[in-house]
Formats: sequence, C-alpha cells, structure tokens
Amino acid sequence: MGEAGDGAEAVRLAVELLPDVVLMDVRMPQVDGLEATRRIAADPRLSAVRVIIVTTFELDEYVFEALRAGASGFLLKDTEPVELLRAVHVVSEGEALLSPSITRRLVEEYAIRSRSAPLAPELGRLTDREREVVALAAEGLTNDEIAQRLVVSPATSKTHVSRAMVKLGVRDRAQLVVLAYESGLVKPGWL
Repeated sequence: MGEAGDGAEAVRLAVELLPDVVLMDVRMPQVDGLEATRRIAADPRLSAVRVIIVTTFELDEYVFEALRAGASGFLLKDTEPVELLRAVHVVSEGEALLSPSITRRLVEEYAIRSRSAPLAPELGRLTDREREVVALAAEGLTNDEIAQRLVVSPATSKTHVSRAMVKLGVRDRAQLVVLAYESGLVKPGWL
C-alpha cells in the first residue's frame, strides 16, 4: 500500500508496488490525477492496474476525461466507506463503476454527443455476437445478466466480453461502454 502527494509520485508508486487498484484524486500538485491516470493506463507494466478517480468535483468534463484517460471508476469523496470498499472490489474484478449521481448525467451527455455519430469502423473487428454483447454491456448488464439475456453460459458471456475488449483495445468495461456510445453502436434511448 502506498500514498502519494502528487500525480508523478502516484505513477512511480504504481510502478513500484503494482497495486490492483489506485484511488486517484483529480486535483493534485504538479501532475494532476487525470494525467497520472493517463500515464498509468499507457504503461504496459501497469496493464492490470485499475484506477478509481475520487474527487469532490462532479464536473462532467472531469468524468469524461477520467474515462478517456483510462479510469475504471469515478466516485465522489462523500461516498460511504462501505461503498468505497465495494467499488474497489468491483473495479479490481474488471468492472466499471460510477457514482450513481454521475451515471445519469454521463449517459445523457453521451446520448447528446452520439446522436449523429456514424458506426465506427473498429466495430468491424467484432463478430455479430460480440457487437451484441458490447451493446448489452453498454446497457449496464453484468456478464451473468448478458448470459441470461442471450441464453448462454456465464463463461461464454465473459469470453465474448473479453474478446471484444481485446479486439477493440480497451482496458476494461468502462472504456468498452464509452466506445460503444462514441462509436454509435448504442444509441440514446436504448437504455
């Protein structure tokens, strides 16, 4: 376990300690939390490290930028301790997690931004089933729920999600959901 005073130190400690999850503040001296998250996500040695942004700021630009930078979660500092612990467990297992107050605004904003977005060419790398699974993941379904919806085993569902993530070059489900909206695979109002 480590504690850093700025983003550069957070990256250095992540390389040194290889934690499963990093809790990252947005505003820090010298290198801010968004840049530190970007550096962690870009470092191949840290490919298994997940970042949860924890902040007092609910500003949309921080949420969008954190997800683009590679964060797997975004929580407000007033999150109850038990919820923070749950978030660490969820993110360490490769799932995405957003503070409930942020989720609705995030979906609404992506809905507005993606209304006229053409279907992205990178989706051509996916099979029809993988595209279907990505769309269901973007709806917020877990692997078990996707399996129930598609009448397949949970292991098969997890395999489809994992293969789609590899083919699309995303680190986790949070980035998979962002890509599903930005690429036009999921349209506003489908939720």
